[in-house]
Amino acid sequence: MSLLLDDVTLTYPDGDGRLTALDGVGLKVAGGDLVAVVGPSGSGKSSLLAVAATLVTPDRGRVVVDGVDTGTLDRAGKATLRRERIGIVFQQPNLLPALTAVEQVQVMAHLAGRGRGGGRGRARAAGDAARRRAMELLDAVGLAAEAGRRPHQLSGGQRQRVNIARALVNEPGVLLVDEPTSALDRERGEAVVGLLARLARERGAATLLVTHDPTHLGHATRTVTVRDGRLTAA
Repeated sequence: MSLLLDDVTLTYPDGDGRLTALDGVGLKVAGGDLVAVVGPSGSGKSSLLAVAATLVTPDRGRVVVDGVDTGTLDRAGKATLRRERIGIVFQQPNLLPALTAVEQVQVMAHLAGRGRGGGRGRARAAGDAARRRAMELLDAVGLAAEAGRRPHQLSGGQRQRVNIARALVNEPGVLLVDEPTSALDRERGEAVVGLLARLARERGAATLLVTHDPTHLGHATRTVTVRDGRLTAA
């Protein structure tokens, strides 16, 4: 499990010219590592995550996710790769109001086909397996007791933990995390980042964390800085 960005350049149209968002970026994240990405607003951090997630195709360079060169994939292939090998933790959990915590996680397994089966009996067995998997992950993030609660019954930190469990349900080789503590107080934010670091180690996921909070850097295997689209060691 690993993430590799090799000489990645990304530009966007900007009037009569083009704006360089990423400029020859090279980065490797091994399985089990958590690499923190810091830098000023507008430096290219979001573009880096978007390229790593295969949501944006770079002008030049290679993006290799869990051993797969994404440049060889068409749009459908990239969508399948995201579903099966990439977990994404967004700033805001965006949980579905009508679903309980366990259902939030379980539905992601269904979307990836893990909760489906041929025939009623197989479908029920697959659904039971998906629920067990969801419960295991909620337990891993310390929320087994809250599995039956809906988002409005959870704190901000608890909702973000559900978000993390949801991102991990399909056992991704790569985990991409975008400012997961922006809506949390310091104590809850520290707990969430500590949890991410532990899960990265235990599950062997190559984890890339964009953060603005320097207090979280102690959990990282290493830290890199993005400035004007270029990457340097912090």
